[in-house]
Amino acid sequence: MPVAPIALRWWLLPLVSFAVSAPLWLHRFEPATFVYLNTLCAPMAAPVWTGLSLLGNAWGILGVTAPLLVLAPRLMWAWMCAAPFAIVFARVGKGLIVSPRPAAEVDNAQMRIVGETLHNVSMPSGHTLTAFAVASAIYFALPEKGRARHLWLFVLAAGTGLSRIAVGAHWPGDVAVGACLGLLAGMLGARLLGHMGTQHLRPTAWSLRLVALLLAGTAYTLLTETQDFAENQPMQLVLAGVVVVSLFAFVVQNVKSRQ
Repeated sequence: MPVAPIALRWWLLPLVSFAVSAPLWLHRFEPATFVYLNTLCAPMAAPVWTGLSLLGNAWGILGVTAPLLVLAPRLMWAWMCAAPFAIVFARVGKGLIVSPRPAAEVDNAQMRIVGETLHNVSMPSGHTLTAFAVASAIYFALPEKGRARHLWLFVLAAGTGLSRIAVGAHWPGDVAVGACLGLLAGMLGARLLGHMGTQHLRPTAWSLRLVALLLAGTAYTLLTETQDFAENQPMQLVLAGVVVVSLFAFVVQNVKSRQ
């Protein structure tokens, strides 16, 4: 699957962003910065922030991107190619860095906590990393001409990062590092996509059918398990519906392909 070369400035962006955000992940301005942002976000209803957090949850991402199975399987593959890199970055970071979460260091009366109160394994923010990996992979898998129209993908990813502060789960530094690693994971995924054969784009391809099976499991999971927050259940029902409709369209696509 041909992928336009990624300019050097984009490869440098995660590194430059990581360096610029150093005061955050070195906790030079904590906990004041966290408390300020958490309080600033407090007037907005909790479901807004929990919904944005769902965009950094693997099951949520599968639900949101399910239509790509039929409409643009190349973009579906793009973020799935980025997923292994994102998982490794998140696991290694959380495994090597001992970082307490805000609730463990900030007076809980001074902050808004939505959902479960978390205390450990803070760095990096896995939800933010996932959201930026998906946004980055899809963005760089798009044709270079007109790609800038889709910068809104990064706005959504940034919203996911901000939501992790708003619900009291992560420090701003966790979010900054997650965003940097997510950008890198997405670009690596886009490059990996370039080595995949076009046969994986056909509805009848076994690989795409395996993705369809994964989506079937996604629908079941969204219907039966709460993802991160109880407030997400209405959104989960909607996403489950999106998945079911997408799978139906995929079956129809397969039937037509055979004919």
